[in-house]
Amino acid sequence: MNRRSFIAASLSAPLIGASATAGASSASALALTSDHPLQASWAAWKALCLSPEGRVIDGFQGNSSHSEGQGYGLALAAAFGDAAAADLIIRWTEASLARQEEGLLSWRWRPEASPHVTDRNNASDGDLFYAWGLVRAAGLGEAEPRLERAGAICRALLRYCTAPHPDGSGRPVLLPGIAGFRRSEGIVINPSYTMGLALRDLARACQMPELHRLADSGEALVAELADRGPVPDWVLLTVTGLMEAPAPFSGVSGYEAVRVPLFALWSGQPQNPSVQRYAALMKAAGQNGGTPTVFNPAGGSVFERSSHAGYAAVAALAACAVADEVGSLMPVFNTDQPYYPATLHLMALVIQVTTYPKCVPI
Repeated sequence: MNRRSFIAASLSAPLIGASATAGASSASALALTSDHPLQASWAAWKALCLSPEGRVIDGFQGNSSHSEGQGYGLALAAAFGDAAAADLIIRWTEASLARQEEGLLSWRWRPEASPHVTDRNNASDGDLFYAWGLVRAAGLGEAEPRLERAGAICRALLRYCTAPHPDGSGRPVLLPGIAGFRRSEGIVINPSYTMGLALRDLARACQMPELHRLADSGEALVAELADRGPVPDWVLLTVTGLMEAPAPFSGVSGYEAVRVPLFALWSGQPQNPSVQRYAALMKAAGQNGGTPTVFNPAGGSVFERSSHAGYAAVAALAACAVADEVGSLMPVFNTDQPYYPATLHLMALVIQVTTYPKCVPI
């Protein structure tokens, strides 16, 4: 399909409701029709990243799999109305990563290791996306057990992976995992682990208003960080406020932080300070030599660029959404990139057609 045909089809192609649950928002329950032009991109992503068993493979990380990838894959399978892929991803995830004692997921599975899971700590963003994917996929089959499993994950996240902000405000904070992030000097967090749309959808579907408060608190924290400069990959919350994260956590604004504006856009917030800051940085830095991917939080100078199209797609979507223009420079999806930028690329395209139809690629 040529670009002009793709544009016309994207503007006219409908969505269908997956009817996952009455508690889920209509926006999150929408699935792309089987003849939507983006289905070809989904098929290409599956060929690149999804094994026949339902394992989302990160080729750049030694062909390992992680709860993040399983959660992203499940949310995307639901977005494309792909019942078969959703079923495979759920079955592999439950068999390979589920931690029965709390109901969360171990964060990584390594094909060369024995046992395959060598670190049983969880990653809260993987748990969050997987629970959200279960709710979104409930309309594709096995609705009751999927919704029950999502509820169990949400209860575990609230019990084991939230804490009050050390500043005494009482604001809830999402811990990146059960172990390793509470320090004597404060709490280490990853701003990109906040995904407002997912948290609010789960709050409704699972009837847990605490998740809604967690979304509000996380987004307020992200806005505070964006007001200071590029949102860093990791940050330390202390009694007196925000500080640079201790080693070995990354203090730059890089491959983790690129998800902050992407998830804000997915949540329908183009005016979010993180999106505004990101779009301004990208415009100032330009695309010569590749898309900027790593910034210095102090001043915003560019440390690193990438030729992978997924990062360019996020930047182009942000630029269009902030300007509220018609047409964007989002590149067509391609598999000449590893799992992570390919996944961000597909997410950005889904966000465009479902949330920013004016930003159709031109």
